[in-house]
Amino acid sequence: QVQLVESGGGLVQPGGSLRLSCAASLSISSIYTMGWFRQAPGKQRELVASVTRGGDTNYADSVKGRFTISRSNAKNTMYLQMNSLKAEDTAVYYCSAKRTSYSDRSWGQGTQVTVSS
Repeated sequence: QVQLVESGGGLVQPGGSLRLSCAASLSISSIYTMGWFRQAPGKQRELVASVTRGGDTNYADSVKGRFTISRSNAKNTMYLQMNSLKAEDTAVYYCSAKRTSYSDRSWGQGTQVTVSS
């Protein structure tokens, strides 16, 4: 299991930006895949973006061109840069990681992102 701690959520106006951070308890260079999920009230948790150990990225269609996922092996931290935020991006954002392809997924505690004027 990987211990994950998110930070960086908050209240932002539509069109604004936020950067989420996810600090891991071990070297992320060894982690098979990491990602950001979100869950809005009354909705299922959905994948927002993911990045593999090799650097391959994947984005939900709803955030392509607006969000960027990245990872710093030196800081054992993953990031989600969110630009041009919309009200529909409002959700609790969760950091997630799988140490190997067959590992259980580890989760952070979540951080609230609210986009509102």
